[in-house]
Amino acid sequence: MFSGEIPPETFIGMTGLKKLHLANNKFSGQIPISLLDLPKLMELMLENNEFEGEIPQFPPDRIKRLNVSNNRLVGEIPHSLSNFTTSIFDGNTDLCGAPLKSCTTPNKLSPGTIIPVAILVAAALAALVVVVVILRKRQQAPLGPGEAAAASASATAPAYGKAEQKAYVELDKMEQGRAAATSRAVAPGTTSPEKPSHAKKSEPNVKITFLKEERDKFDMSDLLRASAEVLGSGVFGSTYKAALGDGQMMVVKRFKHMNNVNKEEFHEHMRRLGRLSHPNLLPIVGFYYRKEEKLLVADFVENGSLAVQLHGNRSRGRPCPNWPTRLKIIKGVAKGLLYLYNELPSLTAPNGHLKSSNVLLDRSFNPVLTDYGLVPVVNQEHAQEHMICYKSTEYKQTGRITKKTDVWTLGILILEVLTGRFPSNFLQQGRSNDTDMATWVESVIKDEASNMDIFDANMERAKQCESEMMKLLKIGLDCCQADIDSRPDIKEADEKIQEVKEDAS
Repeated sequence: MFSGEIPPETFIGMTGLKKLHLANNKFSGQIPISLLDLPKLMELMLENNEFEGEIPQFPPDRIKRLNVSNNRLVGEIPHSLSNFTTSIFDGNTDLCGAPLKSCTTPNKLSPGTIIPVAILVAAALAALVVVVVILRKRQQAPLGPGEAAAASASATAPAYGKAEQKAYVELDKMEQGRAAATSRAVAPGTTSPEKPSHAKKSEPNVKITFLKEERDKFDMSDLLRASAEVLGSGVFGSTYKAALGDGQMMVVKRFKHMNNVNKEEFHEHMRRLGRLSHPNLLPIVGFYYRKEEKLLVADFVENGSLAVQLHGNRSRGRPCPNWPTRLKIIKGVAKGLLYLYNELPSLTAPNGHLKSSNVLLDRSFNPVLTDYGLVPVVNQEHAQEHMICYKSTEYKQTGRITKKTDVWTLGILILEVLTGRFPSNFLQQGRSNDTDMATWVESVIKDEASNMDIFDANMERAKQCESEMMKLLKIGLDCCQADIDSRPDIKEADEKIQEVKEDAS
């Protein structure tokens, strides 16, 4: 039986997939948005799992056989699925719309909204009690100057908490109200901005802590007023793109699995990451701390992720990166990783979560790493289940990550970039999917006659490039060595990668 969340980008590029049967497991999280981009998908059987959130807006007449019963799905059933029988939606008490009961009343609030609203109501009642007490005291005796000031401060103290709670309620509304519309858009990395219907003249004024002094400042109200969209939901939480009034395009990430770190520790670690500066790192512009969840703010990177460029473009008829571009990307990733090792020597895995969806590409296809350096602040249980460094062979064997674990993830990334294969495609129950990928590559290149068949057929290259491509492939395999002593350190790996040329001439 399988369990855990399925990353939203998992099915990118699987354009030939017709049937997906995942019934009777313990999969959780949202139904992966990348399923929307599979033109041949006809059967989707997800019953008896723990999927949550809204059902994606599948195109009309695509899905012929469906079952999502006995999950935790909420919201209105997409119109394109309204012709199915009611039984396939059974066991999801918060679903509504045809063929079930109509959504005539407001949707039931999700737990993520109920908690902030409950806290807000409690804060309002507390404020009312304080005001009543103050008024009664004023009737009994006049206050001195010091007492008056104290009473005023006491009466206004809950205001900041109200603003904070309202901000998170608004983010919940954005996420719930926009999820279906954004799902129509498609896979991660694509955009279809729309104006938030909930924007008001008086949004909560919650201050963001900025890590770069030279940046133009904004607060939560600016983000809530912005033209925004939900880009997707990953293992940490949801990601939004916001277009501010001054033209800035920002990305806001909500992290819901960092509540074991206190405010001082979190602030210190964010300032540490904020001091980093390298062409191949996406800077953290600012952050907001709240016990239940955290917000990280960064610049929007227009070419999306490497995962979309590798696996999503072919399904949309767009060109995939050629060999020179892929080599440029790997060289940039290696430089960024080496910089992290030099600047964060106390961290065992300075990146910790290197994968193709966490490598973003600017307009010139220069790579920038994101979601780096977060291992110390993510709840350990969640990190061990979802972060890439905990998928390594050494963690599987010993329960520990090492100084060479990020090198292993770099090796897997190299193999993915060169073969065009998604590491998750090699998933086998009880085994490391990424190790299976390296084993598969090794088995193919043992036969010299099929050496060149290992490379992505969609990768344009000249004949004279092939020896250099093979050189990089072998570097990737070296980085994936199960024996840590045989694996190069990051400095050695970077040096070898930088020596690879576009062609052998």
